[in-house]
Amino acid sequence: MNFKFKSVDNNGRMYSGTMAAASESEIISIIRGRQQRIIQLDLEQEKAKDVELPFLKEKVKVADLTMFCKQLSTMLKAGVPVNRALDIQTNQTVNKTLKDALTQVSYSIKQGLPLSKAMRQFPDIFPVLLLNMIEAGELTGKLDEVLARMYVHYAKENKINSKMKGAMIYPIVLACLTVAVMVLMLTVVMPMFSEMFSSSDSPLPLPTRIMLGLSNSLRNYWYVYIAVVSGAIYGFKQFVATKGGRRVFDSVKLNLPVVKGLMAQIITARFTRTLSTLLASGVSIIKALESATEITNNVIVMGEMGGVINEVKKGIPVSSLLRRVSVFPPMMVSMLSIGEETGAVDDMLAKTADYYDEELESAIGKLVSLLEPAMILFMGVAIGLVVLAMYLPMFDMFGNMKL
Repeated sequence: MNFKFKSVDNNGRMYSGTMAAASESEIISIIRGRQQRIIQLDLEQEKAKDVELPFLKEKVKVADLTMFCKQLSTMLKAGVPVNRALDIQTNQTVNKTLKDALTQVSYSIKQGLPLSKAMRQFPDIFPVLLLNMIEAGELTGKLDEVLARMYVHYAKENKINSKMKGAMIYPIVLACLTVAVMVLMLTVVMPMFSEMFSSSDSPLPLPTRIMLGLSNSLRNYWYVYIAVVSGAIYGFKQFVATKGGRRVFDSVKLNLPVVKGLMAQIITARFTRTLSTLLASGVSIIKALESATEITNNVIVMGEMGGVINEVKKGIPVSSLLRRVSVFPPMMVSMLSIGEETGAVDDMLAKTADYYDEELESAIGKLVSLLEPAMILFMGVAIGLVVLAMYLPMFDMFGNMKL
């Protein structure tokens, strides 16, 4: 239950606000514990909540977290208290999901919770990495510096995500255009030719018969195609949601000839950047490795890293153990080894992450240059087959007329 209260302290300073508690006596106990006297206490009437469907809920993106870290870090560095900075941040936030979460976080902080614990109430919104970093910043008293590092981290992550999405736009548009043109030709153009073919006594070629059958099925049983495609997408998502399915899917991503190099670079860049950020913020090596492993988002890598972390607990150097993880390139392991020898592991990892970020941009460019002609070729072949099936009977008809 939420209670509205007004109170006064021994110096005559007035306080008012809203507080959640199980009962009226609990509110009275809390306010008295603050050395204040209650002037007014009322139960707040709950407003009817709007129905919100989960799939319509606005997602919190990396770009939102980037701005959150940047603005909060700037305000804390300027000397603004956490609760006041969070209120300002809440008012400036555009994303409704993040805004609602920050409102609750701000309320929890005013009740005495530290920022990290208040944010842990929303594990679906705030990543574990950010929560661990904020907790480390609170323990070391360098919360503004930690948030500044997280801003840089998420800015680079957002840059990579944007490049990946941008690289896939053109192939996806071509694929959708190809499907749309083929459906249009099979459902609109092909029936026009079928009337002409029916007046001919000569047998139709096999490609034409196949296309006519496909055209008839699309026009008469289109709902079956929609059901099959929807069922396939749903089945795939359910399969990937299982432990075995996720393992198979992640293994395919790491071994597929076209994308395996790209996936290795993405995982290496994320792992090294995260590990560097955590170590620079004073997080222990074990906790840093666990958080960096989780960021890879690949169960194959997580499984291999589980054994590495267990060995690190025994005192074995990290660089010698990372050679076991197949996805990490020798250069990354060598750079980490040099960092261990010089005592500058976080700096070496940061430089390694920057290098693989640049390599990743180059790899994305090469992938796009390969996909574009491949998709154009696919589009030409697919449409060409339909056109050929339409014109083959006409060639036979012209041949018979000459005879």
